[in-house]
Amino acid sequence: MMHILIVDDEKNIRKTLSDILSDEGYNVITADSGEKGLKILQNRRIELMFLDVKLPGIDGIEVLKRTKEILPALDIVMISGHSSIRTAVKAVRIGAYDFLEKPLSLHKVNIAAKHISDKIRLYKKYEQTSENVSKKYKMIGNSVAFQKVRNMIDRVSKTDSKVLIRGESGTGKELVAYTIHNQSQRKNESFVKFNSAAIPTELVESELFGHEKGAFTGADKKRIGKLEQADKGSLFLDEIGDMNLRAQAKILRVIQEGTFERVGSNKTLSIDVRIIAATNKDLEKMTEEGEFREDLFYRLNVIPINIPALRKRKSDISILLNYFSEYFAVELKMEPKKFSEEAIDYLKNYEFPGNVRELRNLVERMYILTDQKIIDKDAILPNIKQQLQPKGKSYPFLKTQEFSKAKEEFEKYYLKKHLEKHNWKITDTAKELGLQQSNLSRKIKKLGITR
Repeated sequence: MMHILIVDDEKNIRKTLSDILSDEGYNVITADSGEKGLKILQNRRIELMFLDVKLPGIDGIEVLKRTKEILPALDIVMISGHSSIRTAVKAVRIGAYDFLEKPLSLHKVNIAAKHISDKIRLYKKYEQTSENVSKKYKMIGNSVAFQKVRNMIDRVSKTDSKVLIRGESGTGKELVAYTIHNQSQRKNESFVKFNSAAIPTELVESELFGHEKGAFTGADKKRIGKLEQADKGSLFLDEIGDMNLRAQAKILRVIQEGTFERVGSNKTLSIDVRIIAATNKDLEKMTEEGEFREDLFYRLNVIPINIPALRKRKSDISILLNYFSEYFAVELKMEPKKFSEEAIDYLKNYEFPGNVRELRNLVERMYILTDQKIIDKDAILPNIKQQLQPKGKSYPFLKTQEFSKAKEEFEKYYLKKHLEKHNWKITDTAKELGLQQSNLSRKIKKLGITR
């Protein structure tokens, strides 16, 4: 959603522009003077400004000059009913994107906003393929288990088939999804992420499908949803197992018919998008229990990709350590660090319950918390999770015969221990375990964990 600032001393102009641009889905802020406009620019994210030439106090040309000094990349459209060609030329030379005369043509206003919105979208797309993003989404590993995943990605990227990525938290499901998109024919279009677990249930449909102005209390402007943003590109549905049944039904329709409606609208829209879904849940069991639609499961599970846990590809640990070490040296602007052989050997025998995400966080933590250039085992030990079961000690869940019951008892024990470690602070516990806070809260309630 593009953020637009309108600076004009005429109330009717501000209201008309605000209404027309808000109806198009833009986030609009207004100011009645140049001074107020400059203050907003200092405190708010603005991507386009409509600026009147004639203003009380400092005029529009002066505001244009000052803005270009502090925000040279900001697009500014000048508007006026009394200015000469000379003023228009001057404004453009200073850096104005365009110059519109009053009475304003709302069609021209919309065209200017759309052109700039398209330009921003293309720039963001460029950023997606820039060096920094390439590093973020680089796939690292030479193990046999990881190469199987790479081979599957190479095969499925050439098609538009639906993909369901399975794996524990922290294994790199988003990385696999982005790689599939970036190797596909849609790579020059948007890659849009949507995480069902990170959004309150009542807002899922609005965030995913968008809504019309007035669709519900608080919907004061039209909103373009994630699905529409991904048109012609790829939509990554992370944590699909946490999506409510109503939203599941709508996604099924998108897959089957390529159509949907925004919340609060009867207008059917067509969409061309590739769906890539991911989960760490047992969807087969959820379909049996009625928590996940069986027809949606089979629609998504055309090409299943299972990502191995880090403990099943331990030969990749030393490669990942070197990669993350080089990455954070650049990211944090610090001298490169290395891990001692003893430290690497220890980490190869550590189970990494948080998988690659835990390893990445460990390397970043070592860069920040230690001054050692060679990080040894003693520096690592206080910064990793303790193994849950010392030798010789027994736990009740090991005596339980039924696997599902043992799993439940283990989860309860595991979560309670980590909650106690963090003095029952859910935010800190979720962060360490690589879980969404809302997901952890639901698990605590479901398992009946009490302080």
